[in-house]
Amino acid sequence: MAIIDLRSDTVTKPTSEMYVAMASAEVGDDVYGDDPTVNRLESLAAEKLGKEAALFVPSGTMGNLIAILTHTKPGQEMILEEKSHIFQYEVGGVARVAGVQTRPINGPRGQMAIECIEEAIRPQNIHFPETGLIAIENTHNISGGSVLPLEYMRKVSELAKSRNLPVHLDGARVFNAAVALGTDVKNIAKHVDSVMFCLSKGLASPVGSILVGNRSFINKARKHRKMLGGGLRQAGVLAACGIISLESMVDRLKEDHENARLLASELLETGIFITQPEAVKTNIVNAVLDCPSCNAFELSEKLAERGVLVGARSKRHFRFVLHKDVTRDNVIEAISVMNSVKKKNCP
Repeated sequence: MAIIDLRSDTVTKPTSEMYVAMASAEVGDDVYGDDPTVNRLESLAAEKLGKEAALFVPSGTMGNLIAILTHTKPGQEMILEEKSHIFQYEVGGVARVAGVQTRPINGPRGQMAIECIEEAIRPQNIHFPETGLIAIENTHNISGGSVLPLEYMRKVSELAKSRNLPVHLDGARVFNAAVALGTDVKNIAKHVDSVMFCLSKGLASPVGSILVGNRSFINKARKHRKMLGGGLRQAGVLAACGIISLESMVDRLKEDHENARLLASELLETGIFITQPEAVKTNIVNAVLDCPSCNAFELSEKLAERGVLVGARSKRHFRFVLHKDVTRDNVIEAISVMNSVKKKNCP
């Protein structure tokens, strides 16, 4: 049975070109700075984002934590959106490892109001922690891959600079944001001091993320990577895939966005899902189950039996993620399966 996996873009398989590149990659010990393929990937990533330097890290979660460790000091506070990945899904590393307190702010579709950010910046007071960092997320995962506008990012940057604060971007899917905005990713990165982005989601590498910033920041970040156990040895076998991701996999992301809009429209037509097709800007579709007798977890199990894997986030909420291994024909087939399951299980 063929599997249509809509749980996440983390499930993408490497391309055939990546398998060849892994087998022939020139390698060395990256902790010594001796891996030429890693060095090439880092130089390419820095150039793509318009920053001075880059650091290859095992995961996006580690990349975000390294950025926070590098920007802040223990006892400080960071401002971030209350549904952000850093706050919701990174195991409290901000507090436990970095020793930083969080100041979450509600932001519709991931966009904290500028006045709310400004109000959250701590004044000098013996009782208060010191604000050390502002973090934003683009695209915003929980909000269905929503995109922060460039003008909004400019305003965040201007506020941060006026208060002498750094801004970190959790850009796990920042290339999706750039494609959706029709702009060069540099135009997003220029508004922040550091960016973490993933190679292992829509860009299809098997492992790895990148952290970019100025040279001084990355030099400090490299030591924090070592402290966290992220120092890699012959990592060129992985970095070779990352190079292909950056050179060959970005432009095709628009296909995932088109398929996501198609899926959102077709889900709505089934009569058991509520979606907002017009709100789908990238590769993530949020859906609410509109069937009183149905349970999302039970429905996901029935779909899995038919070869369609989906992510149930609660009893009524689903998240569907499009990626290179799900074609337009796969979307149509998945909808057919959902309609079949609906006939058997919904009144």
